Amino acid sequence: MNKRLLCISLLIISCIIIFSQCINKRSKEEKDLRGKQFAGAAACISCHKNIYDNYVTTGHYKTSGPASQAAIKGSFVSPHNVFSYSNGTKVIMEARDSGLFQVALSDSTLEELHRFNISIGSGRKAQTFLSWQNGKYFQLPLSYFISAHSWANSPGFPPSYPKFDRMIPSTCFGCHSSAVGIKRVNMEGLQLSEEFEKNQLVYGIDCERCHGPAAEHVAFHKDHPQEKNAMHITKIGSLKNQQKLDMCALCHSGLGTPQKPAFDFKPGDHLSDYFFPDFTRPEKTAEIDVHGKQYQLFTASKCFIKSEGMNCSSCHNPHNNEREQFQAFSQRCMNCHKTEDHTFCKMTALPAATLSKNCIDCHMPALPSRSITMLTNGQTSPTPDSMRTHLIAIYREETKQFMAALKE
Repeated sequence: MNKRLLCISLLIISCIIIFSQCINKRSKEEKDLRGKQFAGAAACISCHKNIYDNYVTTGHYKTSGPASQAAIKGSFVSPHNVFSYSNGTKVIMEARDSGLFQVALSDSTLEELHRFNISIGSGRKAQTFLSWQNGKYFQLPLSYFISAHSWANSPGFPPSYPKFDRMIPSTCFGCHSSAVGIKRVNMEGLQLSEEFEKNQLVYGIDCERCHGPAAEHVAFHKDHPQEKNAMHITKIGSLKNQQKLDMCALCHSGLGTPQKPAFDFKPGDHLSDYFFPDFTRPEKTAEIDVHGKQYQLFTASKCFIKSEGMNCSSCHNPHNNEREQFQAFSQRCMNCHKTEDHTFCKMTALPAATLSKNCIDCHMPALPSRSITMLTNGQTSPTPDSMRTHLIAIYREETKQFMAALKE
């Protein structure tokens, strides 16, 4: 009897060992949500540590993340955590033992309670938040408006009551994350319904969103450390100019009608394969909002039209956080607009050395968005978010203001 029990015990132990090995093997093979062809951003550190360390400070990298109290800019302390609606409902941002919540109260009676799960936005201008419920993500009614240092009604939400039922589709994650776990997709009538795995995201725009799947590249260079030529990875410098533009336009050309998921886009792909053509009336540049359509504004600029090979990376180093570094951007303008020829600034009231330090405030000023507005607590009309236009042009009023400030 003891011998039989021993055999059974050994069999059980053997099964547990084999099963655990299968789990370990599977977890190693599927360590990245996107599949085994992806290495994950951490795999880039051993060879590209300086680039990686710089990149994690950028807005692209920080465009989404877990909604922790350390990451959320807004206050959870009274009275700065309360937003009042015109119907008398209040929404309070609460930090409880079980997590962070937006809590709706009417006459001190709890109406709704929803958890902060995901933070969207780098936190430079604003943050908005998503809550996961029963396989779906919903945008919470209150965002945080950095310039106002205040909680604010989320853009496009009703000002009279808190709306908790705005579902967020995977297309939104396509530009604010590098992958999202989709459990199943169903058709409900004519509507596409998605069910998500809870908190299954590759947060931010990571290395492989722009450089493509890198598992084979990482494995090769681990085995061949002496090889300095980048193997099994897309070389961005080898792409045609339009392909480089398309990489950025995927997320910086507005909301088109998708025919393929944005997550499928690889460097070198054509944007036209991912969105259906827009046959609506062409927009005039004055009608294009400064938010979200940087590609259209940039490519309508004379600088772009008259140049050969100009693209987003002509001005932006995507690996570095260059926010507000006007002199660095202006020096890139000087590559074409040299002080010694007729292409330089015609404002002669100030020395060329002074003008060349900031081309940006005159020719790419921050302008109010018509589509992104925030209603802070107690306001009756929303405040537009200001964004720097990518239509490089002459802005006479903004130039007057800039010149006057320099002379003070």
